[in-house]
Amino acid sequence: MKITPYRIKKGILYLKHYGPKIFWNRLKDKMEAAKVPYAPWYERHAPGAAELRRQERLSRHLSRRPLFSIVIPAYNPDKNYFFVLLRGLQEQSYDNWQLCIADASDSEDVKEMVSNYRYVFEETRVSYLRLKENGGIAENTNAGIDMAKGDWIGFMDHDDLLAPNALYELARLINQDEEIEAIYTDEDQVESGRDGLIHQKPHFKPDFSPDLLRSNNYITHFFCVKSEVIDRAGCFRSEFDGAQDYDFILRCTEAAKKVAHIPKILYHWRIHSKSTADNPMSKTYAYQAGQRAIQAHLSRCGERGEVSELPHFGFYRVKYAVAGTPLVSILISGKSQADALRRCIESIQRSTYQNYEIILVNNNDTEQKPLPFVQELLENGKLPGGQAVTVLPWQKEFHAAAIYNLAASHARGDYFVLLNNDIEIITRGWLEEMLGNCQRPGVGVVGARLYYPNDTIQHAGMVVGMDGIATNMFQGLKRGQEGYYHKAALQLNYSAVTADCLMASRETYEKLHGMEEKLPLSFYGVDFCLRVRREGMLVVYDPFIEAYHYGAVPCGEAAPEKSGRTEKSKEERRLFETEAALMHDRWAELLQKGDPFYNPNLSLKKSNYSLKA
Repeated sequence: MKITPYRIKKGILYLKHYGPKIFWNRLKDKMEAAKVPYAPWYERHAPGAAELRRQERLSRHLSRRPLFSIVIPAYNPDKNYFFVLLRGLQEQSYDNWQLCIADASDSEDVKEMVSNYRYVFEETRVSYLRLKENGGIAENTNAGIDMAKGDWIGFMDHDDLLAPNALYELARLINQDEEIEAIYTDEDQVESGRDGLIHQKPHFKPDFSPDLLRSNNYITHFFCVKSEVIDRAGCFRSEFDGAQDYDFILRCTEAAKKVAHIPKILYHWRIHSKSTADNPMSKTYAYQAGQRAIQAHLSRCGERGEVSELPHFGFYRVKYAVAGTPLVSILISGKSQADALRRCIESIQRSTYQNYEIILVNNNDTEQKPLPFVQELLENGKLPGGQAVTVLPWQKEFHAAAIYNLAASHARGDYFVLLNNDIEIITRGWLEEMLGNCQRPGVGVVGARLYYPNDTIQHAGMVVGMDGIATNMFQGLKRGQEGYYHKAALQLNYSAVTADCLMASRETYEKLHGMEEKLPLSFYGVDFCLRVRREGMLVVYDPFIEAYHYGAVPCGEAAPEKSGRTEKSKEERRLFETEAALMHDRWAELLQKGDPFYNPNLSLKKSNYSLKA
């Protein structure tokens, strides 16, 4: 990244806003060198002239050829940028489109440009309306919607660009699934350089993630929606100016039968000194409007939650309210090392939520009698706070899935927490945080952010298909850093979270018959989450639940020596291979298609959202 006086000034403003610690962590996130440089990657993957001609031929024979109306509210745009935008529409490989320009500029420049453009290029697909007054971004956009004649309506800023294959890709997807009523695409940012446009900062998005959308307007561009969805959801609302697109997208995704995602860079967000893309501090009022948009969305959905702004502009936290005080059964599994178990239970006792019980399965395969700390629990039967403790014996070989199922069969609570005994909870309000999410309609599982003892991330959600079956995301990222588009620190949806610290309702657990006992050690948690997903429920990664995982081995460090390690490791490898084969067989279709909450352009070898070569 080139250092310029403007960027130095912007850096000083960021430092004042964030403070030294957060600013430094943010800077480290940005400075991490990409293994695969994006600009040449984009050039390799962008469609060439021959491919665009092929798309033109194919598009003429589509069974459905929707008319796309592209709405642009114009206000004093840069003439050069605006002309490039107009030419970009004309270069589309799909030709059934209408451009709707609602112009609230102070001068006649846009009107003259459109008139000349129509004449020179004999272009009849451009509709133009000179607005009598500037009604603000929302009202100006609505004027453009009123001009639209299309089956589908898409939205652009007056200085941005569509990739030449954008409308073709939309039309092709619409022909594949009649239930799709809203579509969004991947995007990048472009900056004018000496030799043309410089492509940078790609945003490779997941398929529709309701929780991520409540954390950040990750959809932004290019968003295209059926006109009848707008009839149901309503147009843009001026009371949300600055975040009018966020409010609109939330309402449209609520109203649409199906929201689809095209994992291709089809929109180019131009950055310059006046754009929000390059200078988010230029529109701080917009982030307050975004907060209100999420709060209104929650009200419409009948969910109780408090929305707050996170330190990074445009990112939010929703803290969901807990209904009642249901009993939570904390099911603790793990070989009974006394120090680890004591630390785990003492961290639970610091919880602000007190209505819980502990079901401990004492896997004491190397001891003839219970460890002293376990003996204390057996004798007392309760913690000092009055919470019941049940200790169940387990003298067989360690079998995590069966142990959790045994514990669940003795639990009295409405909600179950699966917890390794080598976990130390950091967040005192962790149970309220888990319950608030788990009680939401449609949520099946809630997971946490776990750290290695050296204060780097061990788990921040899981991606299926990475490293063969599934892998924890952001492993080794330093605590305080937030990774790709802040995803390590945002609540969002994944296909799976680790069972080392996981909550599910009793109803969900019993409906799915608990953990799969054919997967005794490695993949029972992933399998459970995937079965939850198959039932149409969400898996939520909640980074505001934090804990240390002491038994996990940090990246690049050797595992601690154990007696009999060689013999046991051979058996563990055999079991791992058996479990992996079962997972490959059971989830073959998902593994082949790819994880919907991860972008196919990203690496399946690195857990930091690196670009695939």
